[in-house]
Amino acid sequence: MTDKNSEIIHSEVRKRYAGLAKENIVPTQGISCCSTDSQCCPPDSNQSTVFYDDLVIADLPDEVVGFSLGCGDPITLAELQPGQVVLDLGSGGGLDCFLAARNVAPDGHVIGVDMTPAMIEKAQGNQLKLGLENVEFRLGEIEKLPVDDDSIDIVISNCVINLSPNKPQTFQEIFRVLKRGGKLAVSDTVASEPLADAVKMDLQSWAACIAGSLTVDEYERMLKAAGFVNITLDGMPPKGTKGENTDVSGDNLKKNPEMDDSFQQVFNARITAYKP
Repeated sequence: MTDKNSEIIHSEVRKRYAGLAKENIVPTQGISCCSTDSQCCPPDSNQSTVFYDDLVIADLPDEVVGFSLGCGDPITLAELQPGQVVLDLGSGGGLDCFLAARNVAPDGHVIGVDMTPAMIEKAQGNQLKLGLENVEFRLGEIEKLPVDDDSIDIVISNCVINLSPNKPQTFQEIFRVLKRGGKLAVSDTVASEPLADAVKMDLQSWAACIAGSLTVDEYERMLKAAGFVNITLDGMPPKGTKGENTDVSGDNLKKNPEMDDSFQQVFNARITAYKP
């Protein structure tokens, strides 16, 4: 993908999420990165918070919880410990940063990176409401992280890596900032098979977390190329569903024969990998 095309995609994604940051969100409805046509979110639901255990988010304000834009729960997947330094890619309104900050307290620290100024502003406003001091937000792209080499224990992300038009560069950047033995723990959208060219070229599909979704093989190959080891990629059915059509683990990943729409080839998944 050319630099020009990458910037066009960045611009479209930034435009969509800037709009979401400025909208008056109804907390009980929530919003999500997922398209209503995809299988990565629960049927007949627009609440991405269904991926979190109720106890995890119980004491957070509705305006913070209601602005979750993810497709999973990277906090539980990360298995955070006190004192760790955590980096959240595409931190949005800050929900995962705030959850991580509580887990790594009192001596740990969380950095959220987002390329949308309106999201940084929103996250910083939420931080003030919560009174958390071990969190900071930085403006930047995940392909060019404003983070020092070998400085991060855990990298988390929630439905954001699929938005990157240059994923090999993104994985190289994650590898660069992680300490030796550091862990990548992300929730992301994954395609059951390569998406049609028409979908990959559609800017709205990029912004909706569809067009940039990798297949399992592509995801694993790019992570290995960046230097990661002990890679796992498993399906993650939303809480409260029976998990139909959500098995995306390794060789078990199959396209439902009834899914004839490219948008319905996309599922949510849990991905972990380590820097040796």
